Amino acid sequence: MTVEYVRYRITDPERRAAFEKAYAAAVTHLYAAPQCVGYELSRGVEDPQRYVLRIEWTSVADHEHGFRAGPHFPPFRDGTAPFADDIEEMRHYERTLVVHKGRL
Repeated sequence: MTVEYVRYRITDPERRAAFEKAYAAAVTHLYAAPQCVGYELSRGVEDPQRYVLRIEWTSVADHEHGFRAGPHFPPFRDGTAPFADDIEEMRHYERTLVVHKGRL
């Protein structure tokens, strides 16, 4: 499995509300994509203009060639495109053996 992190910085509070609304709609396309294992959008507590989108993919190839070439990417991209210039980082990561599943 591959984990993609997309870090955003959105300074305007009105754009932040629009961003969250856009992602609430766009993630339906992630949910429908077989290459996507899970996702989470988090907002900074100390710095609410910062967001991190975490997406779990079956692999980098499945993300870049499967999802992006499939039917779910165009509507996802279209819904989130107004915020593309707010991206500070977009990278894939591998999990290490240092993992804790939580207590809940």
